[in-house]
Amino acid sequence: MLSLSPSPILSSRAISILLWYFLFLTLVTSNGVLATAPKAGFGYKLVSLVELPNRGGLVGYLQVKQRSSIYGPDIPRLRLFVKHETRDRVRVQITDAEKQRWEVPYNLLPREPAPPLAGGRVAGAPFAAVEYPGEELVFTYGRDPFWFAVHRRSTRQPLFNTSAGALVFKDQYLEVSTALPAGAALYGLGENTQPGGIRLRPNDPYTLYTTDISAINLNTDLYGSHPVYMDLRSLGGRGVAHAVLLLNSNGMDVFYRGTSLTYKVIGGLLDFYFFAGPTPLAVVDQYTSMIGRPAPMPYWAFGFHQCRWGYKNLSVVEGVVEGYRNAQIPLDVIWNDDDHMDAAKDFTLDPVNYPRPKLLAFLNKIHAQGMKYIVLIDPGIAVNNSYGVYQRGMARDIFIKLDGQPYLAQVWPGPVYFPDFLNPNGVSWWIDEVRRFHDLVPVDGLWIDMNEASNFCTGKCTIPKTHECPVPNSKTPWVCCLDCKNLTNSRWDEPPYKINASGQTARLGFNTIATSATHYNGILEYNAHSLYGFSQAIATHRALQGLRGKRPFILTRSTFVGSGAYAAHWTGDNKGTWENLRYSISTMLNFGIFGMPMVGADICGFYPSPTEELCNRWIELGAFYPFSRDHANFASPRQELYVWESVAKSARNALGMRYRLLPYLYTLNYQAHLTGAPVARPVFFSFPDFTPCYGLSTQFLLGASVMVSPVLEEGATSVSAMFPPGSWYNLFDPAKVVVSRGEGPVKLDAPLNEINVHVYQNTILPMQRGGFISRDARATPFTLVVAFPFGAAEADAEGAVYVDDDERPEMVLAEGQATYVRFHATVRGKAVTVRSEVHMGSFSLQKGLVIEKLSVLGLEGIGKDLAIHVDGTDDDAMATSSPYFAAGGNAKLHRQEGVEGSKKSVMVEVGGLALPLGKSFTMTWNMQIEA
Repeated sequence: MLSLSPSPILSSRAISILLWYFLFLTLVTSNGVLATAPKAGFGYKLVSLVELPNRGGLVGYLQVKQRSSIYGPDIPRLRLFVKHETRDRVRVQITDAEKQRWEVPYNLLPREPAPPLAGGRVAGAPFAAVEYPGEELVFTYGRDPFWFAVHRRSTRQPLFNTSAGALVFKDQYLEVSTALPAGAALYGLGENTQPGGIRLRPNDPYTLYTTDISAINLNTDLYGSHPVYMDLRSLGGRGVAHAVLLLNSNGMDVFYRGTSLTYKVIGGLLDFYFFAGPTPLAVVDQYTSMIGRPAPMPYWAFGFHQCRWGYKNLSVVEGVVEGYRNAQIPLDVIWNDDDHMDAAKDFTLDPVNYPRPKLLAFLNKIHAQGMKYIVLIDPGIAVNNSYGVYQRGMARDIFIKLDGQPYLAQVWPGPVYFPDFLNPNGVSWWIDEVRRFHDLVPVDGLWIDMNEASNFCTGKCTIPKTHECPVPNSKTPWVCCLDCKNLTNSRWDEPPYKINASGQTARLGFNTIATSATHYNGILEYNAHSLYGFSQAIATHRALQGLRGKRPFILTRSTFVGSGAYAAHWTGDNKGTWENLRYSISTMLNFGIFGMPMVGADICGFYPSPTEELCNRWIELGAFYPFSRDHANFASPRQELYVWESVAKSARNALGMRYRLLPYLYTLNYQAHLTGAPVARPVFFSFPDFTPCYGLSTQFLLGASVMVSPVLEEGATSVSAMFPPGSWYNLFDPAKVVVSRGEGPVKLDAPLNEINVHVYQNTILPMQRGGFISRDARATPFTLVVAFPFGAAEADAEGAVYVDDDERPEMVLAEGQATYVRFHATVRGKAVTVRSEVHMGSFSLQKGLVIEKLSVLGLEGIGKDLAIHVDGTDDDAMATSSPYFAAGGNAKLHRQEGVEGSKKSVMVEVGGLALPLGKSFTMTWNMQIEA
């Protein structure tokens, strides 16, 4: 939901923001965005270094070389800790040697603890070697001045080297730099909207500080903080990747200059983790093994979702569901923004527009059909003595405080207090409130919004005595109506170094919680600010998991390192423009790298009104977001997919394919939960050696081998697409084949209602018949699409499918609860073999899941001499399924130089099957080329 004006008419606050922005463009800033920053420090020297017993790591002490007062006094003594935590991960931590400093709480992000501070007295053997090797990575260092570096053990390739710049460590200013090779391709450092695509551009600003500012703002700190980057380099024709995480929740600027990268952080400590890779998939595997594997999502979450801020009563929602059904467009989940609430208060129902008896009747109806219902809750709790949620929160003393009193802010209900999710009592209170609400309304998931946290006011505020707040019947409820004054007398509100907050070096407390406010045990908002949405997601996950005993679904706006273990994410308040359509791909792909693979943008744009053509193209793309939802602002015209007949046609086409691909998407969900592998991936994840795709941000892969190539330009009826070398088959029409040598883009036809989606050679893709609700679609028979290289005489293909009941909180392979099947195919001359390898088959057998067809792509001719063997089954019994061969039409080849006709048949269909998914099978036949 938008926190500033969604109207095209600028509010006074919006005008103020614009004035600030233009001032920013004309002045030299204090953080060095437009000018060279002063030298803040002169480095440290290493005075001692020991190795802890049992490979417990290195501990050293650093002494400041020369004091500097810029941004505050230097911390004179630092403690260095280095440990190879796994074979492919090394940790380098630098902190104050004498005093405990703020760091991300271990109960929020569990990880190996560093040794306690010991005042310089550490038992261990003196360490004098110049290198400290692990299995994959090597730590090296210099003593005076102190610097450190990390390189690969196998190739000695440097990954991170701080020798070119001085280490600076003050209470509110930390600085460290690394050298980079000019050809390195960097990705990550979010959340921001990157107009240049997924690959980081030198000299673009990268500021990390969770902020409620619309995603239409480019190169600006947005809703999440993810201080991690992936570095991909082409070395000798081979793409080699690693990643670097600076685990720190304080605000920071990161300056990427092409050959260097500098961190300027306003608190905490330097806690680096280096991940060896060497492939992009290995990097994400290693990263999520440390921060938490992505949460398993229920099957229905991969269906289509519809939402709008402005469904003013239940009748409207019922009409939307009926509209999708009448238009025969798939729909799994219907959402409410805050319209269901009584005066925008959390955990309430509007008694007039959403009366509980009628809402329960509606939910009984859609639940019986297999549909789900999700509602929004914001963290701000209305200050209202007659409001039970507020009363219980006050009684348990769970709100964030300023000067000993609950911190007063303003959001949609007017004056609010913010719960403290770092407080154990705050968490238990939240869990109880979610339980009470679920007793009122049996929702199927929760949407936690505005949790950066967003505040319509700034500073220290009081409830006004001269006017009402909220203003009755206000058309601009996002305008502050409290009496507020700026906080300038604290180093937490006005730190010595100003990060480029909100893209304009705004105050840290601008439109959020004052940074001098305190959480549980005196934790400063200054330190914990960017953890607010993360901590709320953890509490909400606990609430839903304990309440329903089912797999939770939570959608969160604000995120941090590790949020993907608890929630999905949408990219926030975007705009219905062609530019925002394009930007959505990069943001989506970034979150896969961040360990949050369930992600998508508001389809057709949150505001203002999209054009009909744009909405066509957006649903064609959005049908292949991992999280696929149409959402709009109350001030925009209605934009459900059935509003325009042309959009409805595109939706039926694109979502029809999505629902056929649901078993594949759900299997990717399983793989993401096991290894962190993103659902939607940059092309370089599968083709790291193919350098032309390093900056490719207009196409993406689903899993390893399904390429989505959307139209992103107004008026276009074709798309220029990049394909790595090999054969790519159009899933809508497999006779359309791209045979690429990787030498340049291929022009593909893309009429208004069509999107290009291709499957790569060597793949076996599990598909089903589809349907209008995922519950029905997942019960239909399977088709296996087996893709060989075009015209292959010798090739292999493989794939897999995972199925379960999607109700269990844990996503694990267990007999009777889930089935995992690996598929293998080979062609050797004319002989073709397709077989399956089943793990825990009883669940699929109970559900009666069967394979009805194989579509084999790339082979010339037609099949004969079919033989089928199913484990534990009389071969003769298979005759009852009446298998048959059918040939596809002639191929239409696309190459870099244009379209080339072909008389070759591209597809052989083996139909009429009834192979139990839960039993291993082997199928063989010979190919015959007819005269």
